[in-house]
Amino acid sequence: MKIAAVRATPVNIPFRAPYRFSYGSIASLTKTVIEVETEDGVVGLGECADGDRATDVMAMGARLIGWDVRDVAPAEHMCVPQMRYTPWGNILGARRVFGGIEMAMWDARGKTEGQPLFRLLGGAVRHDIPLTEYFSYRLPGADHAGEATPAQVANYCARMIEDHGSTVFEGKVGTVDLSEELHMVREVRAAIGDLPLQLDANGTWTLATARHAVPQFEAYDISWFEEPCEGYADLAALRPHVACALSSHMIDLPAAVRSGAPDAIVTNVNEHGGIAGTQRFIAACSAYDVGFRFHSGETGIASAAYLHLTAAIEHVRGASQTLFRWYADDVIEGGPFVLKNGVVRVPDGPGLGVTLDQKALERCHERYLSEGALPTGGSVNDASDYGGGFRKK
Repeated sequence: MKIAAVRATPVNIPFRAPYRFSYGSIASLTKTVIEVETEDGVVGLGECADGDRATDVMAMGARLIGWDVRDVAPAEHMCVPQMRYTPWGNILGARRVFGGIEMAMWDARGKTEGQPLFRLLGGAVRHDIPLTEYFSYRLPGADHAGEATPAQVANYCARMIEDHGSTVFEGKVGTVDLSEELHMVREVRAAIGDLPLQLDANGTWTLATARHAVPQFEAYDISWFEEPCEGYADLAALRPHVACALSSHMIDLPAAVRSGAPDAIVTNVNEHGGIAGTQRFIAACSAYDVGFRFHSGETGIASAAYLHLTAAIEHVRGASQTLFRWYADDVIEGGPFVLKNGVVRVPDGPGLGVTLDQKALERCHERYLSEGALPTGGSVNDASDYGGGFRKK
């Protein structure tokens, strides 16, 4: 099970229609697909979620040649600085890159042993993984008209129930005037009946605005509100003024315990350095009664990883997020996962249970070369932070 080669390919995954959220609109997302090949010819798949990390993956992967894919813990200690801060490196960047490689190591192990990842993690406590059905204003795409009015968004949600049996809805707010978004949510509530309804403002509002806005949305029976304002201190200050549960993408479990907010932390596998690190973090969340869910935006590779983790860990309760319905492409055979009756069945094949579609990989890589890294701007996709470029062995 020793590593013989590591390959990395940046890809762009397009949406059928660009969706609007508080930062603007997104038509495509850049990810890095990782292949870890063993001396026996087994290829494990992984993913970096935060843009083009090919150069960093290749550099770290070179250090792991000859490494047994089962030796995850010592590999992490070698590749990721074991302190909270250092002036000589980017700890978060290293953790994210290792997380993608580590994912591929688990996949290679599962394929070698003929076992699905959830069984390597201790067995499944659930096989049907609940996920949300997203809605937002969307701009016209190549073959999709998008949704530009509250009525169109509500009609979309009604179609999702009729066509796919959708059971939990989550929508983007903080994009247009508050009165219009209240109109949209009112229309959506009428369209979906008493099904759970969640909202996400992506931290766009100040505390004062959130205190004004959230109670008005709560008139439509909102079960969860993600990042109505940014930062745990503001979420804690908002808590006495709202009844719905609050969640955040920010990761600071001690602060969450001290402040009593948020109720759940919503992240991906890379942020915790891979499968094992995510297991440890969820266990800590469980010990302190802080919820955990996975967020959307990965290819079918990393999405499969969070399906397996959800299957294996009882504490990942409720519906995690997904954009499967909105993807226009993917790098796995069969294309994006299909959400039906509010769930996706965890793959039961060996490892992650997904297979790389080489033609799709090349197509998505060509799209990356044509479009560049998306989203653009001085964010985690800034090559000066983590390195950019492409190299494939």
